[in-house]
Amino acid sequence: MAKKPLNFILFNPDEMRAESLGCYGHPVAQTPHIDRLAAEGVRFDQCHVQHTVCSPSRCSFMTGWYPHVSGHRTLWHLLRPHEPNLLKYMKRAGYDVAWWGKNDLLATESFADSVSEVNVRRSEGPTFTKRACNPYSLDDPRYYSFLNDPPEGPAEAHHDYRSVQGAIDFLGTNPENPFLLYLPISFPHCPFRAPQPWHDSIDPDTLPPLRPAELANKPDYFQLIRKNRRLDELDQSFLRKINAVYLGMIGFVDYMLGKLLEALEESGHADDTVILFFSDHGDWAGDFGLVEKWPSGLDDCLTRIPMIVRLPKGAKGHVVNEPIECQDLMATVLELAGVEAEHTHFSRSLVPQLHGASGDPDRAIFAEGGYDTHEPNASEYWDGRPAFASKPEAIYYPKIMQQGENPESVERAVMIRTMTHKLVRRRQGVCELYELGTDPQELNNRYGDPALATVQHELEQRLLNWYLQTSDVVPHNDDPRG
Repeated sequence: MAKKPLNFILFNPDEMRAESLGCYGHPVAQTPHIDRLAAEGVRFDQCHVQHTVCSPSRCSFMTGWYPHVSGHRTLWHLLRPHEPNLLKYMKRAGYDVAWWGKNDLLATESFADSVSEVNVRRSEGPTFTKRACNPYSLDDPRYYSFLNDPPEGPAEAHHDYRSVQGAIDFLGTNPENPFLLYLPISFPHCPFRAPQPWHDSIDPDTLPPLRPAELANKPDYFQLIRKNRRLDELDQSFLRKINAVYLGMIGFVDYMLGKLLEALEESGHADDTVILFFSDHGDWAGDFGLVEKWPSGLDDCLTRIPMIVRLPKGAKGHVVNEPIECQDLMATVLELAGVEAEHTHFSRSLVPQLHGASGDPDRAIFAEGGYDTHEPNASEYWDGRPAFASKPEAIYYPKIMQQGENPESVERAVMIRTMTHKLVRRRQGVCELYELGTDPQELNNRYGDPALATVQHELEQRLLNWYLQTSDVVPHNDDPRG
């Protein structure tokens, strides 16, 4: 008798960093359902994304390619029909691939081959009586902080809730075919606001200290962002409120996950469905006196994300402390589904860890970001794209201005990280080196420190070898030469 195929749910919050969850050690985070999932499955403590911007990160974890391999280093270049991706493999293997949520992954013409049912930000349902809005005037230094008022109305009015409800409704149909549900929701991406009671659920006075803003030997864009967004005029109490609301947004995500887990139990599919809970990158959320993220920012609060996997009959409560990459999820899902990849990739299967094995303590993981000054087509928002963000009243206007007037502040950067050290190389700007055992918050940049000269040299050599290995991929099929 043939073995029944597993189903998959990919629950993919946007901009959620690992350290802001209870199961990752945050002392006041309200994440009982995420914590429960970790207790029932495997939590990867050091999972890092390959890029800290939405689209490049998603293109990476769906292909097993680093962003530079095929030019997926921008917001504007999504996966095209000729390119591989996990969803396409699963659909071709007979899975119903259903999608509820945002799209920062597929070019429009790629959906037909990759997705069976597309519901990008479900619109039907209740609406808020008052939507979240910026409570500050343009001349107020708080205007560009991303802190908004909460919307007024029920949680069910939020588009993320409706996306999750779409998946719940799908489970209620008792699907006959094996399925993969992809839920790329928008929270906790800024602006910082959540439906009540989550918006004010965390007392800022109970938070641990934020990473300080005035640190020596940090990249120039730290101070440029703070100046252009007027964040340098805000006090610690305001930044702590931002962090508290960010935690509240995560609490709302936790609430929605709880609804989905409950529906999965009721559907009878809990014992044949793999749940993967992970994000695409993190957020400064007040740390270093900063908000949001930056295309060449490679701090741990931006690269380190939650990766929690619950596999039926897999290990429970297992924690993998060794480093992994977010793109490892592609090889993991394919192996669990019994599907073979038909392209060269760099994703590593985590199936042994899902059954209780340790990770690779000698592994180095990599991330990259930023643009060269000769490629204005890559920059996020300069040159009027999108046009609404080129006006001072637009919340992303400071980013437009900075990338246009100071393109060197978003120059390309690359990171190598081991269990003990982290190196960030930039072509001209400030490079970074951290000894993670004594400095886990990356407060003391020791690049060029003679005491770490051997470590720095070894990491730079590994970085060069990585670039040589991953600079491109050769197609599996060939062409007649006539």
